[in-house]
Amino acid sequence: MLGIFIGLILLMVLAYRGWSIIWIAPICAGVVALTGGLDLLDAYTDTYMGGFVNFAKSWFPVFMLGAIFGKLMEYTGMAKSIASGIIRVLGAKRAIMGVALSCAVLAYGGVSVFVVVFAVYPLALDMFRQANLPRRLMPATLAFGTLTFAMTALPGTPQIQNLIPTDYYNTTAAAAPIMGLVAAAFMAVTGYVYLKWRENKMRANEEVFTEPKEKEEDNRVFGDPPPIYLAVLPLLTVIIALNIVQLDIIVSLLLGIILNLLISITKVKMFVKAINEGASGSVLAIINTSAAVGFGTVVQSVPGFARLSEALLSAPGSPLISQAIAANVLAGATGSASGGLGIALEALGDTYYQIAQSVGPSPEAFHRVASLASGGLDSLPHNGAILTLLIVTGMTHKQSYKDIAVVSVIIPILSVIPAIMLATFGIY
Repeated sequence: MLGIFIGLILLMVLAYRGWSIIWIAPICAGVVALTGGLDLLDAYTDTYMGGFVNFAKSWFPVFMLGAIFGKLMEYTGMAKSIASGIIRVLGAKRAIMGVALSCAVLAYGGVSVFVVVFAVYPLALDMFRQANLPRRLMPATLAFGTLTFAMTALPGTPQIQNLIPTDYYNTTAAAAPIMGLVAAAFMAVTGYVYLKWRENKMRANEEVFTEPKEKEEDNRVFGDPPPIYLAVLPLLTVIIALNIVQLDIIVSLLLGIILNLLISITKVKMFVKAINEGASGSVLAIINTSAAVGFGTVVQSVPGFARLSEALLSAPGSPLISQAIAANVLAGATGSASGGLGIALEALGDTYYQIAQSVGPSPEAFHRVASLASGGLDSLPHNGAILTLLIVTGMTHKQSYKDIAVVSVIIPILSVIPAIMLATFGIY
């Protein structure tokens, strides 16, 4: 178990200092493997690379199509049109609210958090530009709208973190709506207040928007942006195809891309450039994320991980508290909300269900606490979504992670407290 913590801390510290996770993840995984009694070469070639390749195999099409979709939204001016429309409604001073709401709508619509990052980034870039906000606050704003209340708290969200508990507690995605709404309100209000406080502090220090390096010689918009009623159609197509028609995410993204191309047919000369840049940019993002997943795979394979799981899952006190601790710690160790939650419930989900059936609280309460808890420590520096966020926005851990940690680690962890308090009084 000590080796797991050493490897995890080493990975977080080095990632925070700006060292590429592509090469530090296998080294840190090696530390875990050696202290866990695994053969180093087998741990790398089989376990680490197995997790790496499996994630890339499953997610590369989504990463690539999501990146292409985002680039087309940017190059065709659709993102600019949507950003301008939101700013006209909310005002330029509410750019943070506009970006967060855009992310939350997509996330609650079932769009993968990775896809949301690619799709909303160009919109966020334009909104931050018009509001003259420092770009280093952008990753935290995107994380706030994507990785918090819309992912784990809002009843009915189709994100995987809210669906996993249904298999163990015989519940639905809308389980414990009151607990979920209260936790969502807690995260939404406190997160927004914090980001506005950071905005005001940055403005007081005279920090302003700076163009990304790749933007310095190219404004990336060819011709006039389309009207907003056309600009939103590709986004709506993806959401409707995925959630209402229930098509595969790959098919849904393809439909969004095709509609984007049809609407922007007069700008055909820039299609190849946008698609090329989107495809190329997705490669680095998928490799970074796969590297973090490979580390988590090695962690799960050492004997100490089983003992760590047992210790967490048998913690004294309310079973809701022990479940929250287990889901949080395991999500942090694996760098994955869904991975940590799956491990926790696979190990003790049946036991918790029997407790819920016999003495309470209800299975719905266990469902909601499990989902909420998975969205806390999962956002440590080695988390795949965090790495993707930073890559896409061109920021580093040193520049932006402190703000990310507040809105997507500390506040989500605290949001579990009012949810458990409600469950204690039988309010679900």
